[in-house]
Amino acid sequence: MIKRAVKFSTLGLFLFFSLFILVHSQQRPRPKKKPASDVPPPVPRMWDDKALTMLELPLADSKVKLVHATAEDYYRIPARTILKSYPVYAPGKEPPGYMEWLKQQEPQVAFDAAQLKTTADWIKAGEVVFDAPITRNQLTTVEELRDPEWYKKHGVPVAKDGTMPFYRYVIREKGQVQVGEFSCAMCHTRVMPDGSIIKGAQGNFPFDRVFSSAFGTRIPQQILHLLGRQLFSAPWLEADPHAKLGQMSVEEFADTYRAIPPGVITRFGSSVFFPPQVPDLIGVKERRYLDHTGFVRHQSIEDLMRYMALVQGADLLDHFNDFSPLGRAPDYSRMARYSDEQLYAAALYLYSLKPPPNPNKFTREAARGRRIFHEEGCATCHTPPLYTNNKLTPVDGFTVPEEHLKKFDIMARSVGTDPNLSLKTRRGTGYYKVPSLKGVWYRGPFEHNGSVATLEDWFDPRRLREDYVPTGFVGAGVKTRAVKGHPFGLDLDERDRKALIAFLKTL
Repeated sequence: MIKRAVKFSTLGLFLFFSLFILVHSQQRPRPKKKPASDVPPPVPRMWDDKALTMLELPLADSKVKLVHATAEDYYRIPARTILKSYPVYAPGKEPPGYMEWLKQQEPQVAFDAAQLKTTADWIKAGEVVFDAPITRNQLTTVEELRDPEWYKKHGVPVAKDGTMPFYRYVIREKGQVQVGEFSCAMCHTRVMPDGSIIKGAQGNFPFDRVFSSAFGTRIPQQILHLLGRQLFSAPWLEADPHAKLGQMSVEEFADTYRAIPPGVITRFGSSVFFPPQVPDLIGVKERRYLDHTGFVRHQSIEDLMRYMALVQGADLLDHFNDFSPLGRAPDYSRMARYSDEQLYAAALYLYSLKPPPNPNKFTREAARGRRIFHEEGCATCHTPPLYTNNKLTPVDGFTVPEEHLKKFDIMARSVGTDPNLSLKTRRGTGYYKVPSLKGVWYRGPFEHNGSVATLEDWFDPRRLREDYVPTGFVGAGVKTRAVKGHPFGLDLDERDRKALIAFLKTL
């Protein structure tokens, strides 16, 4: 009897615990493992000596070799601490007591990689990096940002929420409010006519016009000459167009910079005389080449991280044969760089960007435009679904080396646009990349120099004439000039041209 009772009890306990587990497993399901896609891979050590030798295309002048800072030197630069920043409001749009409230805020660290666990965490932190200023009070003062005349003078757009999203306020010490500048967002944020904001788009902040207002006051002539050398000089060129920057007056500098419209910018290594259009970063994950000249190869997220590091200061350490933009031995302790974690987060954020809802409906006219797009052969270069073939087209005056055909994606045809940016700058490769047409409805001005304001202007055959007045970038002291090249679509009649444009605006 005792043995049977023991057996019964054992069986009973087994059934009881089986039922308990069954009931509770139904009531409280086991937590599921996070999907692999939600767990980001380890942060790469992106400044790699070997990888950097394969990052860029060769320069148009093959005798000039670009060498970046070594990994040992690069990592001697202290990493930035990203502090919390705050919106800038246009005059009359600030919340009541806003400036007084800002002065009561303590400095706060806004980026802490140790707290980031999921891909979503990293993307959210990447937006913080994108918005984070890297300089303070260099271009503009708090007083100017609160003065209506400053907005009117420079044509600075304001969003419908009252913010001016190109700057941020920064608190480094309680009681002191500083103007934060030179974030990624400063160039890659667009305020639309309805006041909506598109992050990552071709920006429309009038950077060069605002910059020119500091000439002669905060930026004296001597510094302007130094900046000209650091930003643009390419002394290996037979006739470097930037050599004359060393003799220009403050007024000449100001006139040259004021001639550059929003959406075009004098970025490092380009030119103040033929400046590049600001690129749209939405969809950058799909692009194989970065820069209008296809200068940087984009083969991995690490390449995008390297590119961001260069754009935000590391290119000062470059050497082109015996020429260095910095012109002296660097003091690494006085420089600053993004940490690899910050760059990784920012790259993930850029990869995550989606285009805004397109207000242009696919009408019968747009459908007709799509037929014209294919009949005219536009899809050969602007191939759906990316609306680019991700290839390079050689510029007039450049002979494609045989070895380039084996290494890079090169078309046999030149489209005949102005070659100066690709032949006479430090980013000159002898090529332009084929741009994507996705998102052209919210972009502008167009062409690699931003010479025309709208698609209608781009398809206007009058732009090929020397008496044409460009609706975008014209150039200081220039009244008329032809916007040459890319003749495709210029021979369409007005009805077909309108249909083609209607289609392009739906992309």
